[in-house]
Amino acid sequence: MTEHTPSEIPSASPRILVERRGHILLMAFNRPEKRNAADFELLQQLSLAYGELERDPELRVGVVHAIGEHFTAGLDLADVGPRISAAGLDIVAEGGIDPWQVSPSSPPRTKPVVIAVHGTCLTLGIELMLASDVAVAAQSTRFAQIEVSRGILPFGGATIRFPRAVGWGNAMRWMLTGDTFDAVEAHRMGLVQQLVPDGEQLDAALAIAERIAAQAPLAVQATLANARLAERAGDDTGQVAAAVALQPELVRLAATEDSVRGMQAFVNRQPADFVGR
Repeated sequence: MTEHTPSEIPSASPRILVERRGHILLMAFNRPEKRNAADFELLQQLSLAYGELERDPELRVGVVHAIGEHFTAGLDLADVGPRISAAGLDIVAEGGIDPWQVSPSSPPRTKPVVIAVHGTCLTLGIELMLASDVAVAAQSTRFAQIEVSRGILPFGGATIRFPRAVGWGNAMRWMLTGDTFDAVEAHRMGLVQQLVPDGEQLDAALAIAERIAAQAPLAVQATLANARLAERAGDDTGQVAAAVALQPELVRLAATEDSVRGMQAFVNRQPADFVGR
């Protein structure tokens, strides 16, 4: 049964719908009349939802999805464009976290996020996939990184993460042309980890999130952090730093209550009930 609890997101203009399901926080784009194009308010509310996910110790995994026929048509440039100042664009509300993790002033995200996309998924939608940890797509989803067609560049992390995720040539093929590609191509490149029939993307993402949430949360976060440490530098430096951190992290986790629970569950051949301590 779905558990509804009060959210920290202002309710006057619910661009992002937030719902708790046990240890999972669902975050839904809710501007379907505009194909979920992201205006400034939507961006700020999404940052607040990510802040809620990060701060609440009972929440272990986030799931991002969208209401309506499309995931997102990208930025609402009419609303966001005039807000770009000499310093750039700051979309992180007070108490929020940058969902795209490109703002130098934003706290890091330490908990995993699974994303479910469908319909049209443009620009910041692809970048949010790249900033997430597992992506599920409906089979008819259409993607495009069209910033070059608007006279700007992708500024939500695609220039950093897209080549790393799918290879240089694959990323440049789509970022430098602004062409549209389909879900089969997204899956072939590795941008998407799972393709499902239309309408099943949220259920599939939730199934993955539930499997993650059932694991030891401190261990999940440590695994995510070490992998990011290796990936962030993009060279041997990051890999060496991640390798150096492995043994201290193992010692730290082995001393936790969840480690004891995990060992007991293994011996007893029963699922472990982890508590995050």
